[in-house]
Amino acid sequence: MKLAISPPDGVLAIDDLDRAIVDLSTRINAATYELLVLICEFDERAGWLKWGFEHCVDWLHWRCDLSVGAAREKVRVAHALKTLPAVSGAFREGELSYSKVRALVRVANRDNENVLVKFALKTTAARVEERCRELRYGTVDSVIEANRAHASRFLMIRRHAERGTVSINIELPLEAGELIDQALDKARDDNPAPEFAGESWSARQADALVNMAKSYLQGDSESSTARSENYLVNVHVDQSALVNGKGRSGLPLESVRRIACDSDKVVIVEDDQGEPLNVGRKTRIVPTAIKRALRARDRGCVFPGCRNTRFVDAHHIQHWSAGGETSVDNLVLLCSRHHRLVHEGGYGIDKDYRDRWMFKRPDGIAVPECGYRSEDNCDEGSEIGINDLQRDSAESFLSRLERLPAAPPSKCAVTDRPRALRGSAPRQVKFQE
Repeated sequence: MKLAISPPDGVLAIDDLDRAIVDLSTRINAATYELLVLICEFDERAGWLKWGFEHCVDWLHWRCDLSVGAAREKVRVAHALKTLPAVSGAFREGELSYSKVRALVRVANRDNENVLVKFALKTTAARVEERCRELRYGTVDSVIEANRAHASRFLMIRRHAERGTVSINIELPLEAGELIDQALDKARDDNPAPEFAGESWSARQADALVNMAKSYLQGDSESSTARSENYLVNVHVDQSALVNGKGRSGLPLESVRRIACDSDKVVIVEDDQGEPLNVGRKTRIVPTAIKRALRARDRGCVFPGCRNTRFVDAHHIQHWSAGGETSVDNLVLLCSRHHRLVHEGGYGIDKDYRDRWMFKRPDGIAVPECGYRSEDNCDEGSEIGINDLQRDSAESFLSRLERLPAAPPSKCAVTDRPRALRGSAPRQVKFQE
């Protein structure tokens, strides 16, 4: 038996319901703008002090039932809107949602806010988030984002003996995760076992991970050899960002420079809407002949004290995007760790007075070629230091040295204890011609 149910009176048509929801969302956007204006004034007048809080975020968390993260974002956006009249105007009229405004105020300024507002009004919040993230990554300050992603990397293995399984949880920077994804695809496609054709995609990914581990432990050179196509990862970046630090980038700018130091590249010219206009042929940034010469010259990573000879990259001292040549004189070999230190870590490479390359820490101090000496870590005026703790062993060595036969005049004659073994009295070593 078929029941016919008549809709009750007063039910809106779909078009009317659509319009009612949109109108209400517009009023909510305008009300949210008013809320942020009040929060900004409340914070500037330190109204939270009356309630015994240290800052406005905690007050919002307690008084307005917001999570700490949401309260922090509200305060950040409220203060940012004061300097962005175009964003504030569209938000006040309800044309922009809070989700879009929250992303826009991270990158908007007086120069670009009109363009960004025009873009945001005709696209989705997800596209606005993506565009703003690319603008953040296309600046020099994006190295902070790269270091944050690198510092948060982890891998956790948890064994479930009762189920006979192991769970692996891993978090990596985006470019490293893309590399793992490419490796898993290759390991899965290189072993297309027909008997497992009916397995799910996730199960085949798990099998691919096991195959990668077996191949590495067995030292299987055939399966470990890789073609350049296996490492092809698309990264969108504006040329202006690489040259001037102003533009859009799919990854933090220094991460792009590090990846592009020693990789194949395919240049794709796009219009403002992201449509490809021209796709160039793949070119190798560092030719094989130059890389062979680098290996013969550097014999591995050239960072002082590093002995890594495997997994080294060719680093452009003056990056190719800034006009640096791909030549032996402008290239050095760096291992993965020190290559990242030079780009995202703030380390620099410069010439010394002998016209030889030297590395500098972020504070400008040169990294010595032979490593730091123990006396370099001891203050001149300290009463107790490493040298004082070594004094007994040094004096016993000198006493044995004095019992040796007299050395020829051209040798080193010890006239007092070494200056490096500094104690209460001055000590020195004199060399006679």
